[in-house]
Amino acid sequence: MESDTAQQTVQLGSDGPVVPALGIGTWAWGDSLFWSYGKDYNDEQLQQAFHASIEAGVTLFDTAEIYGLGQSERLIGRFLKQTTQPVAIATKYFPLPWRFSADAVRRALDDSLYRLQVASIALYQVHWPFDFFLGQDALINALADEVERGRIQAVGVSNYSAEQMQSAHELLAKRGIPLAVNQMQYSLLERKIEQNGVMATAKDLGITILAYSPLAQGLLTGKYSPGAAAKPQGARSIDPRFSAKGLEKLAPLLDTLAAIAQTYDRTPAQVALNWLMAQGNVIPIPGAKNADQARQNGGALGWTLEPKDVEALRNAAP
Repeated sequence: MESDTAQQTVQLGSDGPVVPALGIGTWAWGDSLFWSYGKDYNDEQLQQAFHASIEAGVTLFDTAEIYGLGQSERLIGRFLKQTTQPVAIATKYFPLPWRFSADAVRRALDDSLYRLQVASIALYQVHWPFDFFLGQDALINALADEVERGRIQAVGVSNYSAEQMQSAHELLAKRGIPLAVNQMQYSLLERKIEQNGVMATAKDLGITILAYSPLAQGLLTGKYSPGAAAKPQGARSIDPRFSAKGLEKLAPLLDTLAAIAQTYDRTPAQVALNWLMAQGNVIPIPGAKNADQARQNGGALGWTLEPKDVEALRNAAP
């Protein structure tokens, strides 16, 4: 195992803020539709997860205005008041059909900043590439305006194809602003961005990939196996990948993860996260609903998989 201090921070894009090589995704904070917020975990546990993340060196928090209909942002805003540590906040604008003006972007950012109780944020992202009501030019220029106002340090997109990402990059470049981030689903079990041009284009343009669902919603944690008693809650309970048959298909990868984790004295989740960081310019943003999960996430920092293990995991993934 190599110790790697250089990998502990990543710059968002070519001149964006420098953040930890690992973040935390807060979709589950306040969301009771997909997740079991208010049943399996509560605000006190999320508060503990927030502070445990910071203690572990994970100070990048990714949220969105639609997570829990603003509740995720409200919780983070409350928790921010309880620390003096520098924290980087990323949130997202959802281009819903009735928000068809540049002024709608400004008002959405107003509302997010109000819920977060801050004057500016590290990263503001377009949640989905729905730009048929508010054209891409108007949308990108509205975001560039906010960079110039100092309310956002960097501009990102989310779920953009290689072509859409290239277009956004070119439009921002006209304003002298780089596209910093494309947030995509990426894990050992979800590697489409390696085949569809997103990863290659991001590397060519100096765009950072924020990898959401980096543990495949828990499948890569080692918690679930064909014979295990643990069952997922919420919408995951009907996901066929979590069925006994689905887990049997994943057994070769899960077994490889477990074996490699044992050699590094780490958990399968920490190995799966470290594998993503080893791809270069990728920041995984796993979720955490309590302090234990937050601390486990933090254990993916401070070390690096050997190249042979990176390749073994690549080959074991279906």
